[in-house]
Amino acid sequence: MVDLEVDDGLAVVTIDRPHARNAIAPETMDQLEKALVAAEGAAALVVRGAGDRAFVSGGDLKELSRLRTFEQASGMARRMRSICDRLASFPAPVVAALNGHALGGGAEFAVAADIRVAADDIRIGFNQVALEIMPAWGGAERLAALVGRSKALLLAGTGTILDAAEAERVGLVDRVLPRAEFEEGWRSLARSLANRPAGEIKRVVAGVPAEEAISAFAGLWIADAHWEAADRVMNRSRTAQDAPCPS
Repeated sequence: MVDLEVDDGLAVVTIDRPHARNAIAPETMDQLEKALVAAEGAAALVVRGAGDRAFVSGGDLKELSRLRTFEQASGMARRMRSICDRLASFPAPVVAALNGHALGGGAEFAVAADIRVAADDIRIGFNQVALEIMPAWGGAERLAALVGRSKALLLAGTGTILDAAEAERVGLVDRVLPRAEFEEGWRSLARSLANRPAGEIKRVVAGVPAEEAISAFAGLWIADAHWEAADRVMNRSRTAQDAPCPS
């Protein structure tokens, strides 16, 4: 099951398959596609797994073991890659809240997000080589973009599994939070990103011509929201200047 929660501009997509440690099956792909379409228009998006053991434990081997031909394997890889591409190209900031281990395909799903926030007791790794296969959902390329080509080959080629602190050190995870603070922490971070400027910043840091970046800034500058915020700042400044000096 894939759940979608939308609250005040923040969309949260949760993969909830406790019997399979939130592994992705063909039906999960169907539900993820529908959830991402339904989340369009949100100011920020979070993807997470249910519970505290697994973010996504990879592909559901029991379900995917039915795929035995080259064409079937190609079709599955192409489909899930397109879902990860949709996540990566979501117009608003996307946060992967790593509530539990992210292994194999789960790590691929995580790196399709813009930002990864992890509980301090999770592990993450591109360990597909243990099954004599490789990342198929765009994760190898995204891993290389995050940590560099040589480190990506080292991690994925050996199937190394990192703890949260090491993943943060190499740049695979952006922020690590104590388990007791994790739920509140990722929600607070996601809400702080649920604004129009963050969405424009996402577009610009992805790489656009200078004039397009300037246009994005100018559009924000002339918007009512900017002048309302500016008025609040200027009013606070005037109030502070008018306040009597302590005797």
